[in-house]
Amino acid sequence: MTATRHASASRGHTSPLRWLAWLIAVLMIAWLATQAYYFAQIAIWNVVNPRSTAFMRSDAWTLAQDRPDLSVQRAWVPYDQISHNLKRAIIASEDANFVNNNGYETDAILQAWERNKSKGKIVRGGSTITQQLARNLFLSREKSYIRKGQELIITWMLETLMDKQRIFEIYLNSVEWGNGVYGAEAAAQYYYKTSASKLSAAQAARLAVMLPRPKYFDEHRNSAYLAQRARVIARRMGAAELPD
Repeated sequence: MTATRHASASRGHTSPLRWLAWLIAVLMIAWLATQAYYFAQIAIWNVVNPRSTAFMRSDAWTLAQDRPDLSVQRAWVPYDQISHNLKRAIIASEDANFVNNNGYETDAILQAWERNKSKGKIVRGGSTITQQLARNLFLSREKSYIRKGQELIITWMLETLMDKQRIFEIYLNSVEWGNGVYGAEAAAQYYYKTSASKLSAAQAARLAVMLPRPKYFDEHRNSAYLAQRARVIARRMGAAELPD
């Protein structure tokens, strides 16, 4: 009788550990399945253009609730039909070493880490073009270290499975440029009533400067900062190296 009670008590003590092990295993399997999905999706996008992104889907839902008069604007255009002015302006503004880095800029990440620590929250991410694309394609706008970690994993996948030109082509066609405005063609039409292939250097520089805060600059197009920063980027564009 005593032995039976002891065995029963022993099973009762180990049961929570078994449940914990089971929960950890389930979470690990779910995490691995998510990574496999991202990996497979990126592999497919080497030959098929993404139809939408996580940011676009989020915006479409928000606009439907709050701004039914607006909808997501986006029109895919091939890489060679996007102005070199815009390509150079974005690289000059967002990621000067894009062609030669592996998707990460360690110094920028460390600087962002130090600033975030001093502020007590995430205010900067030190993101490259590839990191921005990883976030736009799959993740949310929430700022957290967990999301940043996932972003770095997806960045590695993008850099492993795609060449730089394909990464940049998808970025140019997916990046947000205002309230419901996504991609170079939609931005060119929305702001300048022209095509992405015909953007001038001055127009391209202004669009590049808008990228960190597109919704803000959509509503503050006469910002003194926007004009001043665009002039700086216009001077740097000539030195920007484009992916082959």
